[in-house]
Amino acid sequence: MLIAASNFLIISSDKSIDKNYLVEIKRLVDDIQSSPIVPDTEISSDAQIHDDLSSDKQTGSIRFNNTKYPHIISVSIYDPDQHTGVPYVVERINGELYRIEYYTDESDNPLIYMNIGFGIMLIITAVVFISIYINVMRPFAAMEKMAVDLARGNLAKPLHEEKSKVFGRFLWGLDMLREQLEAGREREKEYQKERKTLMLSLSHDIKTPLSAIELYEKALSSGLYDTPEKQKQAYDGIRKNAEELHRYIDEITAASREDFLAIEVKDSEFYLDEVMSEISSYYTERFAGLHTNFAIGDHGNILLKGDKDRLIEVLQNLLENAIKYGDGNEVDISFSEEEDARLIHVKSSGAGPKEDEMLHIFDSFYRGSNVGEKKGSGLGLYISRELMKRMDGDIYATADDGSFTAIVVTKKA
Repeated sequence: MLIAASNFLIISSDKSIDKNYLVEIKRLVDDIQSSPIVPDTEISSDAQIHDDLSSDKQTGSIRFNNTKYPHIISVSIYDPDQHTGVPYVVERINGELYRIEYYTDESDNPLIYMNIGFGIMLIITAVVFISIYINVMRPFAAMEKMAVDLARGNLAKPLHEEKSKVFGRFLWGLDMLREQLEAGREREKEYQKERKTLMLSLSHDIKTPLSAIELYEKALSSGLYDTPEKQKQAYDGIRKNAEELHRYIDEITAASREDFLAIEVKDSEFYLDEVMSEISSYYTERFAGLHTNFAIGDHGNILLKGDKDRLIEVLQNLLENAIKYGDGNEVDISFSEEEDARLIHVKSSGAGPKEDEMLHIFDSFYRGSNVGEKKGSGLGLYISRELMKRMDGDIYATADDGSFTAIVVTKKA
């Protein structure tokens, strides 16, 4: 529409432009006709027929003053067989047909340059839109489909690799998430299979001592053991099978409290500054939105050993607990040294667990009395401790003066 409108405006404006060459042609014809020379008059080669005109007898052409007629190229007797490719008009002058060649300023018409410019703009625009489609729209469509597949639990289909500078790393991370979810699902299947097998085995084993206890009870109640020796034998059998039941119950309890989460740690070396930069980039803005004073102390760029991503996960668990269970006034992270370890202190203001609860806060599914009505699973601190143990570190906590502090022990490289 822009190109069509511009062309229309320029073409319309061209119609109002004076055609100077036509004015010069008319004036030249008038000048020649007003001279005393006629076409068949015998004149010398350079006879003057007008102040600015002269006639050439041999060629039949008329020479003129180029200054007075700047758009006229030549004036000659008309020859139908002559073709020069130059624009001309044929005029009858004193009974003779003359060919008047001229040039115009139409070669400088901005219409040509404007359309060339618009054409280049169209090409550039097409390239830009194609680039946007390739680098943005197509990868985004793939992400949209992947998100739907993940929501539906379809984890088997991999995400095709894209060389998109905009979403390339994001797509790679999304495909890694898919792989992790798929691997987690397989581990969960194996775990459920093992757990079911274990529970079936223990249930079967429990039946044996339970049946023995029932037999002893029936024998005693029916009077089959009528002597003190037999009765003592029955009581000993009951006690032995009861102990066997206790052992199976302990195994079930231990199985339910074992590492039911597939926690993997990849040992490597990383700098503490890398971890704290990621923590700061996210939580500084978040705590500011909560109007909580958040500070990270000087820590240096010390080299640590372990899994950087898992250490970030541990610190995130602690900071999320500070947001959920603290009073929202203050959260700060400080650092200290201990032999070959670097200690990270995460302190939050607010009432922490009671003193007699501190020994259990790292147990799975345990929730202290300070949680109130807030929702939670009781797994955050448990997972944090398991992660730190797998990195040859540890985590413990203290509560005093109305604050709660978790100390993460990381191993130096």
